This record gives sequence, C-alpha cells and structure tokens, in this order.
Amino acid sequence: MSGILYIVSTPIGNLEDITLRALRTLREVQIIAAEDTRHTRGLLSHYDLHTPITSYHDFNKEEKSRVLIERMLEGSSVALVSDAGTPTLSDPGYYLITQSIISGIRVSPVPGPSAPLAALATSGLPTDAFLFDGFLPKKRGARERRLTELSSERRTLIFFESPHRILATLGQMLEILGDRRGVLARELTKAFEEIARGNISDLIKHLADKRVRGEITLLVEGTGSRLGKHAPGRNLGPEAISK
Repeated sequence: MSGILYIVSTPIGNLEDITLRALRTLREVQIIAAEDTRHTRGLLSHYDLHTPITSYHDFNKEEKSRVLIERMLEGSSVALVSDAGTPTLSDPGYYLITQSIISGIRVSPVPGPSAPLAALATSGLPTDAFLFDGFLPKKRGARERRLTELSSERRTLIFFESPHRILATLGQMLEILGDRRGVLARELTKAFEEIARGNISDLIKHLADKRVRGEITLLVEGTGSRLGKHAPGRNLGPEAISK
C-alpha cells in the first residue's frame, strides 16, 4: 500500500497559528519536503519535531519528485510544506502533486494559514468573489499588459508583491485601473503587522517616504464592487498598524 502526500499549511508569521493536525502530521510522516530546509527546521525545532527533511524547490522538482514518489509507492508518507502558508500558492509543489496523482498516490490537504485569505478577510473589500493572481510580472511592459487584462475584472483582486516593486506596481495600477479602493497588508501575523486601507493614490502617499520591508499582500476592488456607503473609510495612520 502506498503512502500519502500531505499538503501541509504552516504559519505565515506567528508560529502559534499552526494547527494541531499539522503538528501531528509533521511528526508522523516519514519525510518532510520543504521549499527551504533552513526555514522549516526553525519551525520543527520550535515544536521539538525531528522528522527527516529534504529540499523541494523549483530547481530540483523533477529529480526530487521521482525520489519522493518512489518512497511513497514503497509505503512512506510525505508532508509537503512551503516557507509559509499554504503550499502551491505562488510556491513550489504543483509538479509533485500532479505526478503523485498520476502515480495513483493519495494527496490529502492539511489546511491552515493562508496570506491571501487572511488579507481578504480583514480587508473590508467584497469577499463573495475574488481572484488571486499571485505575483504580477517583474517587467513593466508585461505588468502593464496583465493589469490591462484585469482592468474589467468584477471580482476583488489579490496579489503578492515585493517591497522594492510595490510603489511601481501601485503607480501602474493607478494609471490602468483608476483610483480604486485598495488594501495593503504587510507582515501579517508578525510583530510589525500593518493593514493600510484607502484608494490606490492614498496607498502611494502612505508608502512614498517609507523604506518598505516584509511580505506584502495587495488587494484592489473589482469593477463590480457594490460597497457604496458601506465602504470602509481611509485608514492609513498609526491606527492601521496592529501589533
């Protein structure tokens, strides 16, 4: 009987956010496949877990998938984790999952933290329909084309963005999407968590004189937003930061 591939969500910042089932799974599997073994070892050490760990990332996914699938076909179970949050959301894992399914191996989720959903739930933007688009293209021209494609999207838009590109991205959004409501969620669940709400132009002003750091989730309202008078007001001062 083959083993199981568990897709295990891990904390996006605060280590207390891990679930009891995730801890049990990480303890009981025969091997953990991690995007960054150094990062994951910190989590395992915090909870006194000693399960063997191996690297699994975009640069070794084909070779490592063959090894892991062979182990699972022999009866071992594997836990796939990313650096933070739910694996495969702008993280490695898709290739291993598809190859496991083709090989007849059971793939089972161990749900938990997710930065896009955490940001959406606290954003004040519509949550009934949304589109997660991951990271926008790095190059300005490609990013412009993608934003143009999304300009008529009615659902709430969710992106990841890096600190050194966030102002350029917001500037292009203002040009292409217009001055819509947006939410910038930075360092969620960590000590310097910040959730800034306002129009895109407000977010640009908010960041203009700052040295931006940390993980960023960016949300923008869609064209079909019906917030109207129920829309949350601007919240870009010190009260936007919770610790």
